[in-house]
Amino acid sequence: MTRKRNGFGQKLEDLSSAATKWTGSTPALACAVGLIAVWLLTGPIFHYSDTWQLVINTGTTIVTFLMVFLIQRTQNKDSLAVQLKLNEIVAALQGASNRLIDVEDMSERELEVLHKFYRRLAAISKDEEDLGKSHSLDEAQERHRFKHPEHGKAKKPAE
Repeated sequence: MTRKRNGFGQKLEDLSSAATKWTGSTPALACAVGLIAVWLLTGPIFHYSDTWQLVINTGTTIVTFLMVFLIQRTQNKDSLAVQLKLNEIVAALQGASNRLIDVEDMSERELEVLHKFYRRLAAISKDEEDLGKSHSLDEAQERHRFKHPEHGKAKKPAE
């Protein structure tokens, strides 16, 4: 299901992917350390001048500026991939709450409501020894009422 772009967009994506892989490598770190060493060693040659200092300041500023965008691009892509994988798992698991599919598109307020929901679920299932027993708040509350009728109005279902 790989869909390739054409033209400039694809070349930019390929360059970005290659840069991401390279900048996270040991040779890239060695190059960066080497450049700093060369810069330090040339200090006496250039009498530690303002221009000598400006070279390292400008170079590191440019690299930092570009790396911010490269890191953000990689983070966005990785985050989307993880979200899609989790959505697939939630959609495929019987009994999993489909409320969580595309949860990343919810507002902060909606996320806070879900957070409270799962805190309540955790509180309800805190004493459970089997972690897989309660996987939705509705089911957890129903199971809790079933196991502890004195805590809720629901009666035990007929068997």
